[in-house]
Amino acid sequence: MDINLLTIDFARDLVARKQTTATALTEAFYTKIDAEDPEIGAYLALSRKRAFIQAERIDKMADKGEELPALGGVPVAIKDVMMTRDIHTTAGSQILRDFIAPYDCTAVAKLEKAGAIILGKLNCDEFAMGSSNENSGYFPVHNPRDLTRVPGGSSGGAAAAVAAGTAVAALGSDTGGSIRQPAAFCGVVGLMPTYGRVSRYGLIAFASSLDHIGPLTKTVKDAAIVLRTIAGRDPKDATSADLPVPDYVAEIGRDLKGLRIGVPKEYFAEGLDEEIRTAVEKNLDMLREAGCELVPLSMPSTKYAIPTYYIVATAEASSNLARFDGVRYGYRAKDANTLSEMYRRSRDHGFGPEVKRRIMLGTYALSAGYYDAYYLKAQRVRTLLVREFEEAFTKVDAIVTPTTPTPAFKLGEKVDDPLAMYLNDIFTVTADLVGIPGISVPCGWTKEKLPIGMQILGKHFDEGTILRIAHVVEHEQAAV
Repeated sequence: MDINLLTIDFARDLVARKQTTATALTEAFYTKIDAEDPEIGAYLALSRKRAFIQAERIDKMADKGEELPALGGVPVAIKDVMMTRDIHTTAGSQILRDFIAPYDCTAVAKLEKAGAIILGKLNCDEFAMGSSNENSGYFPVHNPRDLTRVPGGSSGGAAAAVAAGTAVAALGSDTGGSIRQPAAFCGVVGLMPTYGRVSRYGLIAFASSLDHIGPLTKTVKDAAIVLRTIAGRDPKDATSADLPVPDYVAEIGRDLKGLRIGVPKEYFAEGLDEEIRTAVEKNLDMLREAGCELVPLSMPSTKYAIPTYYIVATAEASSNLARFDGVRYGYRAKDANTLSEMYRRSRDHGFGPEVKRRIMLGTYALSAGYYDAYYLKAQRVRTLLVREFEEAFTKVDAIVTPTTPTPAFKLGEKVDDPLAMYLNDIFTVTADLVGIPGISVPCGWTKEKLPIGMQILGKHFDEGTILRIAHVVEHEQAAV
């Protein structure tokens, strides 16, 4: 059995048919992690005791002939920004290096209730702030497709683990592209649901109006299974939507005939890598042949998305990260003589440079005399983006763009140029600002054998349509 080939259904069926056991699968994954992850760096912590207790429970169900739940016996891993009971939960930051979570994030609890085996916690940019996973407070993650390159960020560990086969699936978070961009760089599927579709309870907040939890998987069907499992109203999260959760797996089997696909010219402009342009356009032609109508769009406010995002996100981060003060939990400076000195030194020693940069940017944007000029103006532009997408979706059922402007870049290539790094999110931040769902699906390879991702954006709470389209793209790639 090659565990690199395991999908959710495949792994579950092997356990259900007693061709292996959940315990044996868990042992195999830990053996692979121990052997291969040191050069990748996807994992920050392993939860062996918890994993084997869950595996034993699943094996008892299989022995009794009971029907296994949707993820029964499936080894998964969790980005280290989600609270995971009795396991180190650090948000990739030194300020939380000794913090052990006292409870489970709702999405994690739902996965485990559905039979998933939690292998451990995955590396990420500190507090999910980054596009390369080089901002981790511990060590960078290497892209399994080319170890000299970044895996993307901030869910780089999640994308790398799935691509390397050290987890069947993973949970990531997306605030400006942090699921979709690393999915594109690592050649896996990354799904960001509509804001409110999945509870954020237990997610360590970066920017509360932008944060989403979603899956990174090997296949579109696996993404549909995980979303079906973790979606739904949660009384612990007032922003979670009280709407029915469709059967996303059933949705992906439907054909595409008659769907209108929007193609916004602003996403295919100067700065887009030609190999990515060619791959995405080739897949658009394939969608036309599958019965879709391609509709040209113009979305002129797109050019304001990056500055708008980096004002709104940093302002919310400045507020959210004020709680990390060395008093209640996390790192506390030992050499301080006064309370204010303890605050300063704890935050100075505990936070990394990118987090400090964003806190300062956000604090400045919210400060007296600058609030109207920056934060208020950014919120107005955000409203313009919302209206622009609402107008577009009166004409189309989904919008297709590249996920990233370039393939995965070299480690260290952009780390000293924050603006160049921020521009990696140019095609993804709009969906977070507007709150719509988006998915990145592999759609080709560069001449250097680097993955290319295609992004599909949908209407609010219409994840089913983007999953349908992604499923067809995936099957087209498998046939090549």
